[in-house]
Order: sequence, then structure tokens, then C-alpha cells
Amino acid sequence: MKIYYNQQLKKLSRELRKNGTLAEVLLWKELRNKKTGYPFMRQKPILSYIVDFYCAPLQLAIEIDGVTHDAKTDKDVERQRKLEKIGVSFLRFSEGEVRNNLESVLREIEMWIKEKQPPPYQNTAPPLVRGITTPAVSEYGTPFSKGDNN
Repeated sequence: MKIYYNQQLKKLSRELRKNGTLAEVLLWKELRNKKTGYPFMRQKPILSYIVDFYCAPLQLAIEIDGVTHDAKTDKDVERQRKLEKIGVSFLRFSEGEVRNNLESVLREIEMWIKEKQPPPYQNTAPPLVRGITTPAVSEYGTPFSKGDNN
């Protein structure tokens, strides 16, 4: 599912990437190189909002809540509810969690991915084997044997 966003947020999104918090920078160093196996984007506009990190294949938004989020808790809840309606899942971490326990945060992200990712495709049909043929069948529905002279 393609998720659209307000083009006017592009400039603000760039500014947020340039002026990220320490926690955002630390987490981005881990997410940007696909260490999770999935591509993440930073300060991604979705609809009329911007999320800290977003992985499109998983439809996963990761938010780091710092002091700037304390005053707008109600707005964050409403924004998350609207984005969840279009299929976006959220993981939230505090700025302190990321700064002081990055390994734990990464484990939690990896566990979420492992739980949510679809199982790999498995072909249950029997394999085709070369050189094996079915026996020839007579007009009466019985197999010919080597000794038959029909």
C-alpha cells in the first residue's frame, strides 16, 4: 500500500533530519545500514505528519519521545491513532532509553520485526524429478509390461 503525504512537509522533514536529537542520531546509525534487514527512512512524512523513522515494507514507524513530546501527548496519541488506521504500526522509545540502553532498544525492534514479518514462502508441491515417467497404459486402462506384444 502506497502511503501519500503532504508535499509541503518535505522542507520541514529535511530540517528535522539536519537538527536531530542525539537519540535520533544514535538510532539512525543503527537503522540506516539495514542492520535489521529492512530499509528505514528518517523524518518520513506520512499523510500530514512526520514520524522519526519509517520502514515501508513493514509499515513500521519508530518514535523517540523526548522533552518536546511531553507537552503534546494528546496530539501524539491522535496522530498515532490516525496513522494506525491506515495500517502503520508504532514502536515508541524515550530519549533516555535510546541514549542509555541502545542495545535493548535494538533488540526490541528486532523482536517486533521477527514477530510481525510474514513467514517465508514454502512450496509444498512435490518436486519434479527428471527421468521418471509414468508407465504406458493400454486401451483397457492397464499398464503394458515388457512381455506384452499388443
